[in-house]
Amino acid sequence: MRIVLAATALLCAAAVTGGCTSSRAGGGREVVAAFYPLAWAAEEVAGGTATVRDVTPPGAEPHDVELSPREVGRLQRADVVLYVSDGFQPAVEKAAGDARGKRVDALAGLTLRSGTGDEGGSVDPHVWLDPVRFARVVRRVGVALGRPSPGDAVAARVLALDREYRDGLAHCARREFVTSHGAFGYLAARYGLRQIPITGVDPESEPSPRRLEALVDLVRREHVGTVFFERLVSPRLARAVAREAGATTAVLDPVEGLTPAEKRRGDTYLSLMRRNLAALRKALGCR
Repeated sequence: MRIVLAATALLCAAAVTGGCTSSRAGGGREVVAAFYPLAWAAEEVAGGTATVRDVTPPGAEPHDVELSPREVGRLQRADVVLYVSDGFQPAVEKAAGDARGKRVDALAGLTLRSGTGDEGGSVDPHVWLDPVRFARVVRRVGVALGRPSPGDAVAARVLALDREYRDGLAHCARREFVTSHGAFGYLAARYGLRQIPITGVDPESEPSPRRLEALVDLVRREHVGTVFFERLVSPRLARAVAREAGATTAVLDPVEGLTPAEKRRGDTYLSLMRRNLAALRKALGCR
């Protein structure tokens, strides 16, 4: 299912429910971010000097986002556009190609991983789940906004996560974890873990029955106690694998967006990443 974003509807819904997709600031510049992690970085770096607009509303799956003509026009007139290339959000990437302002591709200049399974020829875009890579993206956002020093300060906060993950995952009973969506390849590689995904980097891809059967056998054989799913995508496959293998389920968030409840609660990129660390520590038997 595709999500067509109508700017007026989003703004009206934001006014009523508090689920606003922009952060209104005192400055005259406008920054358009493709989805939550980039919007978070821009808001933190801007510090009230710009208006930051996230074109993916709370609760929406960013892979599915399409833009109305009005949203395309707003994006193309923005002073700065933050996006992810290589087909992560095709509609946003296409509109960004004609943007008049500065364009920051979060994947540019980074060493990238390939997709998993049938998506082996594609690029894994989930660089924000590796704090070291994402800190580099944050610094580039700072340069694009003309605020390199605040960019460095926000990047330092992101790098603090790297130290927490290294310490928290150093001594664990197991190193492999099963996920519904192959989004955690960068995180796994950074901290010496092994991701076993049910689907590839595209959460809407469907594994074959043979693939599902092999996963169930692997979970049983390796005595994996937890199968992770995420909040913005159906947990159907993860729950099916866990049920057949006698495992439990838990949430591991790819941090692609906030749910409305998380937004109301005041969650951020940092709090979601720390919640992921706690979930991994529990599932992997870390001490």
